[in-house]
Amino acid sequence: MPLGPPKQRAVLALLASRAGEVVGVDHIIDALWDGDIPQTATNGVHTYVAGLRRALEPGRGRRAAGSILTSVSGGYCLRMDPEQVDATLFARRHARARRARTGGSPDEAVRRYEEALALWHGDAYSGVPGPFAAVERTRLRDLRLTAVEEWAADMLEAGRHAEAVTELSAAVGEEPLREKLRWLLMLTLYRSGRQAHALAVYTETRRLLNRELGIEPGAELRSLHQQILAGHPRLGRGGGPAVPPRTARPASAAPDLSRPVQLPPLARGFVGRTEELDQLAELLDDERGGYGASTPIAVVDGPPGVGKTAFVLELAHRLLDRFPDGQLYVDLCGTGRQGRPLTASDALEQLLASLGVERSRMPADVAGRTTLYRSLLHGRRMLVVLDEALGADQLRPLIPRGSSCVLATSRQRFSGLAARDGAHVLTMGPLADHDAATLLTSLCGGRLRGQETAAVRLVRLCGGLPLALRIAAEELAANPAVPLSALVEGFAAACAERESPRHREAALIRLVEWEAGTGRETPAPPSRERAGLRTAALR
Repeated sequence: MPLGPPKQRAVLALLASRAGEVVGVDHIIDALWDGDIPQTATNGVHTYVAGLRRALEPGRGRRAAGSILTSVSGGYCLRMDPEQVDATLFARRHARARRARTGGSPDEAVRRYEEALALWHGDAYSGVPGPFAAVERTRLRDLRLTAVEEWAADMLEAGRHAEAVTELSAAVGEEPLREKLRWLLMLTLYRSGRQAHALAVYTETRRLLNRELGIEPGAELRSLHQQILAGHPRLGRGGGPAVPPRTARPASAAPDLSRPVQLPPLARGFVGRTEELDQLAELLDDERGGYGASTPIAVVDGPPGVGKTAFVLELAHRLLDRFPDGQLYVDLCGTGRQGRPLTASDALEQLLASLGVERSRMPADVAGRTTLYRSLLHGRRMLVVLDEALGADQLRPLIPRGSSCVLATSRQRFSGLAARDGAHVLTMGPLADHDAATLLTSLCGGRLRGQETAAVRLVRLCGGLPLALRIAAEELAANPAVPLSALVEGFAAACAERESPRHREAALIRLVEWEAGTGRETPAPPSRERAGLRTAALR
């Protein structure tokens, strides 16, 4: 079926990957253009959709009942069975194969893996342009290689090692730095009676890792090399008993690697947000998220003081049992409160140190650190919390591949991260009055008893912001002898001061200094804060 120009094919690819869901025009634009978005982008999207309608349903009107491609609420929806998309069908077959593995039936698992891998015909999204297709191409490639690894492990367990050599050799050529693939290839070669070839794979691996990353092979790869040299009986020969790679730690991670447990404590008195917590927990659920395929990402954005960090930590603690390999936490300092924001390289240095990498082994460049970080987390179920992110470019190198999960917070909205990286973005607003009152009561206890009117006024002065409510509670606790009504009057006066001409003048001065870049060492504030300053100054 002729589908028109490349970007028109890209629109179809995006809509098909979200079959049955409404995709907003803004997301389509982010998926098609990387960087400079033309002013005609919106009109371009409408033109491409119209062209797809003509190709998919020639002679049918745009509003005809039962149309495949429909306009819905500022976006478009491709109404079709998701399993008509090979990528979706592959993910589901992959999940069935994994269930067969868990059930202890390697022969059935092998059959199901082969059914899934048979869907592949060359590179995913071949000839489709745009950032969304580029990200999906990488994600699906990683998913296929994960399936190949698991298939090969079951082939070894079923005693069919010689049949796995060709597929593993091709996979190693496609992803030469993936140590688990090389571990499997070495073992299959050895069991096929090709000891010299197995040792040659190790020599090539060591040379490559030294040249590209300046590191030695991982502990498990080194151990396998020594066992092959010694002809260790536990390796098996000619269909002997298998050492299932899936039960071992990833080859790129040393066995004595500490299990990081870095989550900060939960905020006292957390209330509300039940619907949002349930929604994200479901989206990040083990089976629904397709772990091992792509890393689930959730980004919570919103204004200062709205409780983003407390929310993400609450969610993280709910998910702990799904990530037995530990938790990593980094404050990216995107607000500038504690000095300059961390660069991606600085954050990777912290993460690698937390994973037990000595500074002398850390690559100097971002690309090298990213590769090492992703190699160390490959095959591990790790929860990564990235607090106060400044931008998508800061986040992307910190997103691992495969079985881990990333939770991030930011004052800015990263629409590109949703379209290009598949992130779930949640914009957080102030607490509802009822939840805000519950939080204040839980923090203040009996201090509010019998003074409901003053308490309601205090809640409204705080605007439903959890941080403001906590500051108010601290003031109440620090001044037990002062009547609540008097403290509330003081808060009201402070709020009125923020609207005074003097405050507006100060806001204007700060805005001019920031935008002129004079007299400051801290970075410019996020656009949302600058907009707030402009509003205050213009008043």
